[in-house]
Amino acid sequence: MTERIIETLADVEEGAEALAALCPRLGAARALCGDLPLRRKPEGFAELLSAIVSQQVSVASANAIWGRVAAAGLTTPEAVSAATEESLRELGLSRQKVRYAKALAAAGIDFDGLREMPSEAVIARLTEVAGIGRWTAEIYAMFSLGRADVFAHNDLALQEAARVLYELETRPKERQMREMAQAWSPWRSVAARLLWAYYRVEKQREGIR
Repeated sequence: MTERIIETLADVEEGAEALAALCPRLGAARALCGDLPLRRKPEGFAELLSAIVSQQVSVASANAIWGRVAAAGLTTPEAVSAATEESLRELGLSRQKVRYAKALAAAGIDFDGLREMPSEAVIARLTEVAGIGRWTAEIYAMFSLGRADVFAHNDLALQEAARVLYELETRPKERQMREMAQAWSPWRSVAARLLWAYYRVEKQREGIR
């Protein structure tokens, strides 16, 4: 696996400089947003289980449920496999999320091995598991594995940021975002960081949704 890995803020800065040189609009967004975050996350089972717990609930609820799950020691495949559905439900997981957690525990993912796989293969492997969609897999590849050239094409904030930045009439859908993002390779993960930052700035300034 020879893909570039983002490990430090210097890597993010290198990507941001390359994107600014490539596209004046990205350069303007960078000047507006300032320094971009590293946003590296842990690898492994617990990180994906936390993502499942967080689906379709508020941040506060997700944090509370995950706190209970972690306190119960249910952060390994072995512990989740051994837990009863009732005990997981008592921690706040819905029946569907219990099923997803069990599926993840049974999936036998080689998390160390993911580091050596191409990004698309990583995404394909993770999305084989019930409860892990492409967005979750892309976020894992970007921030847990540090891949520099991954983009979350179906992310609504990224789509809306692209609409505003490029003055598009409508929000670009996944296919159009894929076409746009091709131009940002090999720094698509940094482009995502930049567009998320731009979205936050514009949302505060213009009230976009």
